[in-house]
Amino acid sequence: MTGQNLEALYRGYIACLNRQDWADLGSFVHEDVHYNGKRIGLSGYRIMLEGDFKAIPDLHFAIDFLVIDPPRVASRLLFDCTPVGDLFGLPVNGRRVSFTENVFYEFEDARIRNVWSIIDKAAVAAQV
Repeated sequence: MTGQNLEALYRGYIACLNRQDWADLGSFVHEDVHYNGKRIGLSGYRIMLEGDFKAIPDLHFAIDFLVIDPPRVASRLLFDCTPVGDLFGLPVNGRRVSFTENVFYEFEDARIRNVWSIIDKAAVAAQV
């Protein structure tokens, strides 16, 4: 897979998340996906994402920058959102917060097989 193909695939994945098109998630995410070293499978990954959107109804994934080195993608995602309750154990309760996520993906068979995510929780703590 070329860098251009991988970038297009990743941008399609982000668009899928923003549409909350869970029926199409398997087109981008491997059935045996691992998240931060733990196998959660496609169904667990979907449950995690659905929970994120339930906790943050206006959640939107915005790519700040992207590095492609097939079969890996590194991305910095920006979030500006209004969680309805606690977020990362912090009492946000409807306040608008901004934070970033540094996330690394490894693709296998043109789908995400491994995800490593680091969220800037300190940025959220500084806003509550």
